[in-house]
Amino acid sequence: MRATQLKIYDSDHEILKLLSGTYIRVTIMVRNEDIPSLASNNQTAARRWVHDNVLEFLPGTMIRGVLVGNEVLSDSSAQSLWLQVVPAMKNIKKALNLHNIHNIKVGTPVAMDIVETTFPPSSGRFRADIPRDEVLLPLLNFLNRTRSFFFLDVYPYFSWAENPSNVSLDFALFRGGNDTVVVDSETGLVYTNLLDQMLDSVVFAMQYLGFSDMRIAISETGWPNTGDLDQPGASVYNAAAYNRNLVTKMMQDPPLGTPARPGVPIPTFLFALYDENRKVGPGTERHWGILRPSGRPAYELNLTGAVPETEYPPLPEPDNNRPYEGNLWCVVATGIRVLDLGPALDFACAAGNGTCDDLAPGGDCYEPVSILAHANYAFSSFWAKYRSTGASCYFNGLATMTTVDPSHGACKVPSVYV
Repeated sequence: MRATQLKIYDSDHEILKLLSGTYIRVTIMVRNEDIPSLASNNQTAARRWVHDNVLEFLPGTMIRGVLVGNEVLSDSSAQSLWLQVVPAMKNIKKALNLHNIHNIKVGTPVAMDIVETTFPPSSGRFRADIPRDEVLLPLLNFLNRTRSFFFLDVYPYFSWAENPSNVSLDFALFRGGNDTVVVDSETGLVYTNLLDQMLDSVVFAMQYLGFSDMRIAISETGWPNTGDLDQPGASVYNAAAYNRNLVTKMMQDPPLGTPARPGVPIPTFLFALYDENRKVGPGTERHWGILRPSGRPAYELNLTGAVPETEYPPLPEPDNNRPYEGNLWCVVATGIRVLDLGPALDFACAAGNGTCDDLAPGGDCYEPVSILAHANYAFSSFWAKYRSTGASCYFNGLATMTTVDPSHGACKVPSVYV
């Protein structure tokens, strides 16, 4: 694939060994649960971590980045980590300096929810609930002093999918050109794509705190190649368009930068190399890969930027670019063994709140007395009751959405209207 950089979400030793002797520069990560020990004042844990996960693999493996934690500032329930992430970063950096290693950047990835608004970009400000003096300024000062990057996980897909009637899909896919532009009324800057708009909102948020030259690196971006029925725009066609146009933009020489930072290169990681077929949650969670779990390409992609989107073979046009409107049910997926349904059925019914009342003897949906029929009802009832609090129609791969009403006779299976 001619990839020149790779980021992994831990420091897996087998992967690091396999990358030895290649030309691929590697960024490794510290798990969130390891941050408290690495932030300790005695620095012992940080030195041990650097020894075990960096020194053991140099110089054969080209480790060039250490990211401490993953989207720590997005988790409001883990505010103690907010105060520990910069001390952990400092200790990792000190441990590297002890061995005269100065070519490894240390940072931490943050999600776009770190800013309160992205439009207009000039109004970008960091979230008010993140302590300015205890968290934001120490983070920015460390990154600035060490000449590292502000690592950003940025997904135009989600911004578009949340408001597809008001945000142009072409604008999100870098296809807008001069026909689809957004102008920042405060600065007069003209935006031809959603990614630049989102990036510059962070640029202005940093500038507001006095950091006008902080460099941005994209630690995650991409587009899902498949999703659930209630997730518009998730398709191979759109994923290929986004990633192909992204690569073309980022590989320009000289660099394009953004309207607020013209000509400034932006190191970028595509999410992800593989589809993650065992990941829980909505359908898009499992389908961001350039490659399928088997290793076969989901679509052609040249990472050098040498092939424009128009020169790739055509792909089938998607039929889900507009949000689905109507009722959806959550039922047992095809090909599932009935024997596997028992634990998931028990889980759904154990949620209470009347989820499975109609499945009780004498209830409207008691008959037919079969695990399959009862699971269809329980899955859909559970999803209808708890979707608003984050429940997905997945059940460890046993369930799928359908537009076909599984109700029968007096049994009315609950649905979700979207």
